Amino acid sequence: MPSMNELVRQHTALDDSDLEWLHLLVSEWQLLSDLSFADLVLWVPTRDGTRYVSVAQMRPNTGPTSYQDDMVGHLVPRGRRPMLDAALDEGRIVREGDPEWREEVPVRVESIPVRRQGRVLGVIARNTNLLTVRTPSRLELTYLQSASDLAQMIAAGAFPFENQQVDMDASPRVGDGLIRVDGDGIVQYASPNALSAYHRMGLAADLVGHHLGRTTAELAPSRGPVDEALAKVASGWAPREFEIEAHDGVIQFRAIPLKPKGTRIGSLVLLRDVTELRRRERELITKDATIREIHHRVKNNLQTVAALLRLQARRIESDRGREALEEAVRRVGSIAIVHETLSQNLDERVEFDEIADRVLAMVAEISPGRVTGRRTGRFGILDAEVATPLSMVLTEVLQNALEHGFRESDTGTVEVSAVRGGTTKEARLLVTVQDDGVGLPADFDPHRSGNLGLQIVRTLVEGELGGSFDMVPAPERGTRVILDIPVPTQK
Repeated sequence: MPSMNELVRQHTALDDSDLEWLHLLVSEWQLLSDLSFADLVLWVPTRDGTRYVSVAQMRPNTGPTSYQDDMVGHLVPRGRRPMLDAALDEGRIVREGDPEWREEVPVRVESIPVRRQGRVLGVIARNTNLLTVRTPSRLELTYLQSASDLAQMIAAGAFPFENQQVDMDASPRVGDGLIRVDGDGIVQYASPNALSAYHRMGLAADLVGHHLGRTTAELAPSRGPVDEALAKVASGWAPREFEIEAHDGVIQFRAIPLKPKGTRIGSLVLLRDVTELRRRERELITKDATIREIHHRVKNNLQTVAALLRLQARRIESDRGREALEEAVRRVGSIAIVHETLSQNLDERVEFDEIADRVLAMVAEISPGRVTGRRTGRFGILDAEVATPLSMVLTEVLQNALEHGFRESDTGTVEVSAVRGGTTKEARLLVTVQDDGVGLPADFDPHRSGNLGLQIVRTLVEGELGGSFDMVPAPERGTRVILDIPVPTQK
């Protein structure tokens, strides 16, 4: 299905600012659909003015749909739907005409012009399934009246509100709770869900007939001079979203001023009880903070272990013993780098390029000035269970290259390259470490070598990471180590 951007740019003469207005409208019109119990289809005239193209569609959450099929992308010639023509040409809401019959379902069709800065950009076709029509309740009458007011605001170019992008996934919806107040802020109607939310805040009486702003301010924790501002905002004098934590609940509000003829006649206040949602969020924040603190403490403990090993190495007279302890210090240090990075993140994932650079610098301390190291390509973001063993593998391979690939007086380069590829189902990371040193002995077999570092590499790559490891002569001179590792796809 083509996007609204593609359809508007391909078929219409609307500019980018007009398109942005339509996006703003579409981000809000679930509200109109739910209040109307109706499907909405946005029709925009084509560039030559001979047809209409449908660029967006919305189905109601509060009633049956009138369209089983998607309408986006359909083209209809001008004249086939007179109500669209009348709404576009005359700039008014058109409700004339008998219901249409679609697959034995009666549908009432209305057309609402979409105006911006005095120009009609398109027309919303509002289609109501009449099959389940019955005597409306007070709630349904309030919904329909509010929908009528919003439709008039759209036709006048007063809705949606400019410079106020709403995240409909996070904002309260019609079914979450709805309150309608008059021009003085007095509650005319409160849905059962809205009343339950106020009871959660500590209200013992009914809301109807009370001033919503003052009632809300009284239930909220004492804020001193802020109470007056809260009373005004809660009454819906301006389009706002806010939250109030009071008594034993947290309530999310969205205030929508109603100005169908340019003058405010009242407001819609949508609200949702988000007490449990905020409680879970606080638990997750606490959990994340605890995990980061654990990583921080593990890093500190590893650095303490490395310091003790370094101190012990200075006291050993045997050169081989001292070298073994220094290797252990570097191994511990590579793990500490990962935990330090994890202690600064909100999740168990790390940007491994920074870790690779730090490991490269740490290992290069073995031969300061003689051999230089560099990295090409990107490792990208890796999960902690991949990053920790991979940092150790990289440490061992680099350490092996610097210790065995170059003689004491040699100069040279060690390059680490990383390439991510593969399919979306099976992504892979190809890591190559290449030096320009003396190369491998003629009879050397990396898979049979008794070198402790290579044994560690084989165990981690093949056993823990589920990848493959090989060590071969470089094309010109030196040695090339190839690591092929599967990595979880990033979501």
